[in-house]
Amino acid sequence: MILADILSIILRLAELAFAAIVAGLTGVYLAANKGASSWSLGRFIYTEIVAGLSIIFAIVWLFPFSGSFIHWPTDFIISVMWFVAFGLMVDWLNGACGNVFNWDGITINDNNTCSQWKANVAFAFLSAIVWLVSAILGIYWVRRHTRTHRSTVPVATTHRRRWYRSRV
Repeated sequence: MILADILSIILRLAELAFAAIVAGLTGVYLAANKGASSWSLGRFIYTEIVAGLSIIFAIVWLFPFSGSFIHWPTDFIISVMWFVAFGLMVDWLNGACGNVFNWDGITINDNNTCSQWKANVAFAFLSAIVWLVSAILGIYWVRRHTRTHRSTVPVATTHRRRWYRSRV
């Protein structure tokens, strides 16, 4: 199972990196629109919260313990939250920068906001996929571990006679 531990560490590092990128890009946008109403910035606040939770959980679960595999329900929930954040950002772009997955003409500079938003959307999608793969790995590990554990543990009795009662 060392392969599962190594894969888990790689996935947690990717989760951490992708969440940090999305948190940074979304944070820049929130800082630039500081005076706007929180209602109009709701999708970005949600994305920032999901990124923050992802950073916290990825750091805590980065350590390679077998207990990190039992958190697969949380991994799955965070994956769903990332897919929602991805959908909210794609909906907000609404084709303003062209097709979301069309990367023609993307350059790295400070003045190209379409490049920043496409990177933000792409890393949100990648984060959702990585959290989902981490949940699937956790399900695999837990099912394999419990199946092996069940076959080696003897069945416990449900009724135990007290020592002070005689059968006379």
